[in-house]
Amino acid sequence: MANKTNRINVTLKCTECGEHNYITTRNKKNTPEKLELKKYCKVCKKETIHKEAK
Repeated sequence: MANKTNRINVTLKCTECGEHNYITTRNKKNTPEKLELKKYCKVCKKETIHKEAK
């Protein structure tokens, strides 16, 4: 039987260098807009804004 949750997997992309650094999940019912988190980028070597990518 399939899992009937509203959670989807999303990848987070650094806004400064464009690297895909993180994979996380979000509930598409509670947060219909795209995620935008401040995370550490190992390429830039600092905390940057990471946005949800396709």
